[in-house]
Amino acid sequence: MPVVDASWQEWLSSNVARGCSIDSMIDAMVQAGFATEAARAEVHKAFGMNPADVGNSPAAATEAALVKAGPQTYQYDASPVARGNVIRAHDRDVRVLMRSERPQVIVFADVLSPDECNEMIERSRHRLKRSTTVNPDTGKEDVIRNRTSEGIWYQRGEDAFIEKMDRRISSLMNWPVENGEGLQILHYGTSGEYRPHFDYFPPDQAGSAVHTAQGGQRVATLVIYLNDVPDGGETIFPEAGISVAAVKGGAVYFRYMNGQHQLDPLTLHGGAPVLGGDKWIMTKWMRERAYG
Repeated sequence: MPVVDASWQEWLSSNVARGCSIDSMIDAMVQAGFATEAARAEVHKAFGMNPADVGNSPAAATEAALVKAGPQTYQYDASPVARGNVIRAHDRDVRVLMRSERPQVIVFADVLSPDECNEMIERSRHRLKRSTTVNPDTGKEDVIRNRTSEGIWYQRGEDAFIEKMDRRISSLMNWPVENGEGLQILHYGTSGEYRPHFDYFPPDQAGSAVHTAQGGQRVATLVIYLNDVPDGGETIFPEAGISVAAVKGGAVYFRYMNGQHQLDPLTLHGGAPVLGGDKWIMTKWMRERAYG
């Protein structure tokens, strides 16, 4: 049976800070070979709970409570993304395929050209490392024990090609380029997945203050698909009944902070298991204020 070593401790703390549910974290540890009771005890400990207090902590109900309260409490205001079926994004025309108002989700085509997708993959392929996350205690990037993906971060504007991507994405999201985190590339092999989670930092969870100290809260996400996935790998929004197929050059945008600084729990989302082939994505997170 696996041992809860330093990398597993980092995985636990980072997923607590990300807003993952207790059940999903227990399931992930069981799938990795832990006994159910051992996994439950470690996850409850990571949430600051007594392992015997199953289901009695507010943390255990965070996702369910937020989702249930969402439609009554979150006020949907105008999205910053431009109207129309074709948006001029810095140097490229991007087509709009679908818009959802609740939650605010937009599906795009042609965000990147096929050649740009290929270049992004090839320049990343040999630099992939285990997926990283911001340490909830120190704010530094740490390696986490992630069994389904590997990735790389690019510095914002680190060369001419990356700067062009940053500017195009910023224009499409209609948010200042300096408010963006660096682009992240992730690669998922067959069976790879990312269970439903929030991209914003839950304000009621320990560690979020470390994440938001620089740049403030995340406000919106753009996930760009760098290849066609033959089967599976969709971006799913389980509470909204939305599923977006991974199509090369396309993207899905979702916004979860409004002008009143409320957070939209209906943006709970995940990456469905890749059932055939592999999956490459590029992600941009935007913050409230200048980041980095």
